Amino acid sequence: MSTTTATITAAEINKLRQTTGAGMMDCRKALTETNGDFEAAIDWLRKQGQKVAAKRSDRDAKEGVIIAKTTADNKTGFIVCISCETDFVSKNADFVAFAQSIADAAVSNNVKSADELSEQTVNGAKVADLINDKLAAIGEKIGISRFERIEAPYVAAYIHGAYRLGVLVGLTSEAAEAGKDIAMQIAAMNPLAVDPASVPAETVAREKAIVIDTMKQDPKMAGKTDDMLGKIAEGKLNAFFKEQTLLAQPFVKDNSKTIAEYLKSVSADLKVIQFRRVALG
Repeated sequence: MSTTTATITAAEINKLRQTTGAGMMDCRKALTETNGDFEAAIDWLRKQGQKVAAKRSDRDAKEGVIIAKTTADNKTGFIVCISCETDFVSKNADFVAFAQSIADAAVSNNVKSADELSEQTVNGAKVADLINDKLAAIGEKIGISRFERIEAPYVAAYIHGAYRLGVLVGLTSEAAEAGKDIAMQIAAMNPLAVDPASVPAETVAREKAIVIDTMKQDPKMAGKTDDMLGKIAEGKLNAFFKEQTLLAQPFVKDNSKTIAEYLKSVSADLKVIQFRRVALG
């Protein structure tokens, strides 16, 4: 047992938790007992009989399987990404089935977070334990790296590229074909938000600042006041919104209309409420 006291931060506890899959309190105790030594804390957990990955914190989990699903009534959608280290594992049929079973648990239990999903039971075992068992069996760092959930009157789910990208789209009313079209649009064009009003204020401010700084370096803009530059920047932001917001983007299936126009052609009242997009890499 340690004889000195180390200051253990929440970030350190979370890092150990993400690496090992152990519980929050166990991770806190492990770091406390080892004076904050990360690798020693992993060993401490293992010595307590926990199934964790030893000395694998330096590995990135950029491969995996992404599952996008909805409830039977299409009112709630889920994206679950089960990550691994190599495409050899991610393309394995057993690993895909394993990811599917975890996503099914998310849907059937209507879970709200990755932590809650880890506590669910699949075939009599906790998801967290199943992940640790799989980790031990395949020898790679795996885990629930992403979890997304949305609710809407109608949710469409789409998986693209052999489980490498998943999309959820929440619509104001049932529209299966339009939902798939919009999900494919989001998969292909990766919009930042639904419309300009949905873009975070800090993002808009950052983009505007970049435009203004660029103009200040342009000799043609010499002599213009900050107020004038600000007004010009507002105009230039329109191009940003057209490219980065869903409703303003040209519809990939018909470039003659925007997504907003496509939605109106389906139904005058059909709108996109929200969306989620998760991709590997």
